[in-house]
Amino acid sequence: MSGPAFLTKHPASVGETYGQHFATASGFGLRLLFAAGACLVHAVLPCFFERTASRIIASLHARMIVARTRHAGGATLPATAAERIPG
Repeated sequence: MSGPAFLTKHPASVGETYGQHFATASGFGLRLLFAAGACLVHAVLPCFFERTASRIIASLHARMIVARTRHAGGATLPATAAERIPG
């Protein structure tokens, strides 16, 4: 683990370098900003972006679960959100 531990501990825990984690998290953030914009437009003009935010969020969630499963060596992840929350 290179660099200050407070910057590299979490990325290492998910099987990424700091740079990889930065790129992944930034990509997620940008997609979420787009989803937020789509929601705001949809609020004013309901005929637009009817499912855009839902699709983006579902896609990001699926990517995150696949990445966690891959990092865990293919281990099965808990089925419900309550099971995923520690303690």
